[in-house]
Amino acid sequence: MAVHDTTTSRHDTYPVQLIQPDGQRVFDREHAALVADIGPDRLRDLYEDLVVVRRIDAEATALQRQGQLGLWAPLHGQEAAQVGSARALHPEDYVFCSYREAGVAHCRGADPASITRMWRGVAHSCWDPDEINMTNPAIVVGAQGLHATGYAYAAHLEGAELAVLTYFGDGATSQGDIAEALGFAASWSAPVVFFCQNNQWAISEPVQVQSQTPIVRRAYGYGIPGVQVDGNDVLAVLAVTRQAVARARAGGGPSFIEAITYRMGPHTTADDPTRYRSAAETELWKRRDPIDRMRRLLEREGLWSSDFERRVTEHSDAVGATVRGATIDMPDPEPSRLFDHVYTTAHPLIDAERDEYAGYLAGFEEGVRA
Repeated sequence: MAVHDTTTSRHDTYPVQLIQPDGQRVFDREHAALVADIGPDRLRDLYEDLVVVRRIDAEATALQRQGQLGLWAPLHGQEAAQVGSARALHPEDYVFCSYREAGVAHCRGADPASITRMWRGVAHSCWDPDEINMTNPAIVVGAQGLHATGYAYAAHLEGAELAVLTYFGDGATSQGDIAEALGFAASWSAPVVFFCQNNQWAISEPVQVQSQTPIVRRAYGYGIPGVQVDGNDVLAVLAVTRQAVARARAGGGPSFIEAITYRMGPHTTADDPTRYRSAAETELWKRRDPIDRMRRLLEREGLWSSDFERRVTEHSDAVGATVRGATIDMPDPEPSRLFDHVYTTAHPLIDAERDEYAGYLAGFEEGVRA
């Protein structure tokens, strides 16, 4: 398939697109066939996913601004890249995320009440990885690429029919960890899909600083096939991710997807994007909004109604309320829990440190009472 050539293809210059920003369909026989099963009900479901994911993100951002979270990495603008790719996965497939994939976690079945736990600082993790086959947010940039490759290679050795998908941003492609992961995955045919959300900015550095050519071409140097996709087009992302996942599950080895999208908000809530990018640039990308695009498609195809709009609004409001209520009501952990998960088994050094810390806290409390 042309899209998987490891030489320059038309999908370097013209990313795969199935829905234009005005909601019109794009004629692309190859990729449209990959989502031919997505009928009216599933189109509505995808739209609902996009809206709910944005609401989760907006609620978490507001909670941080109100002092209820220590930090949050917003995903506003990247909903289609996350929803489209996550909905391409099978339940047994495994996800290794970065720190921005709350939308993926939602699609994988994470309890909304768990999504902010780590960001509030009351737990070392958000959800249980074994419950949704997805790791917790990875703060070290690019490290998850190595973890995903190792997991995928082990699954390959055991004969498991699954795919592993790892997310990272354009800035992470300049990290050695991603380069090493690509090299190992190519050499050993690990069933891993490298999914780059190119949101145009690595904190305050534009993507042109990371690469003077399309990022997907980096994969070609390792012999890994790749494709560039309109990351604000949920159907196109679903199509190319299904293609890569099927290849991995069939023993075809790794693939690389570069989803062209845009981070509408700050890198994290500790960032001020107005210091390094223009309002005109943001306005340009606002006109490519993934939710607006999907709504226009539904309207064009007679699938929009006031009842559907009300149902989606009520659902997103309910999820948002769950996120807010759960965050504010999260109990602070006992201080001694700091030592609970350092090792998988009991360790005398940790036991001694726990006892010492307990003694310190007891003395501190006695001093306060005095």
